[in-house]
Amino acid sequence: MKRSRFLAQACRVESEEHARAFIADVRAAHHDARHHCTAFVIGARGDLQRSNDDGEPAGTAGRPMLEVVTGRELSDVVVVVTRWFGGILLGAGGLVRAYGDATTAVLDRAGVRRRVELALGAVAVPMADAGAFEHRLRQATDVVDVRYEGAVTFTVAAPDLEELGRQLAAWSSGSIRIEPMGSQWRDVPNRTV
Repeated sequence: MKRSRFLAQACRVESEEHARAFIADVRAAHHDARHHCTAFVIGARGDLQRSNDDGEPAGTAGRPMLEVVTGRELSDVVVVVTRWFGGILLGAGGLVRAYGDATTAVLDRAGVRRRVELALGAVAVPMADAGAFEHRLRQATDVVDVRYEGAVTFTVAAPDLEELGRQLAAWSSGSIRIEPMGSQWRDVPNRTV
């Protein structure tokens, strides 16, 4: 007897529209499958959460998928598990395990990026000093943008602008300052502590 086949796919998304577009793309690519069950979590605090069983018995596909995502405290991700029915009924418990296991496997394989909210600041440096300051800034923080308009202006993202301001003052004998510009969510490298 043939068995059901499952294909799990995950994608990082920034909005519900992006998640729904990814789901539509998966459906179109695998139009011959019977089910395309989904789960997504969006927002810095995971405020938007959705799941869909797509014809499977209620609570046997989308909900277990969503529980895997939220259990890992992930956000800004969509998971689609596509199922080609193979003729063997799995039962409610079998479906819960199959969809949960597929979600776990795709997330394990995809890996995780940690995102944090960092303060943004602008640092204007004379053209003659730009190279040295750029090197120091890239070692101390995340340089988001560089503009050349008479002086060189670096847009930086840092956890603490006051500390960075003290470093800038020390590097420049107090002549270079940082101008706060709000904040932005940024990917940071995962580090083992």
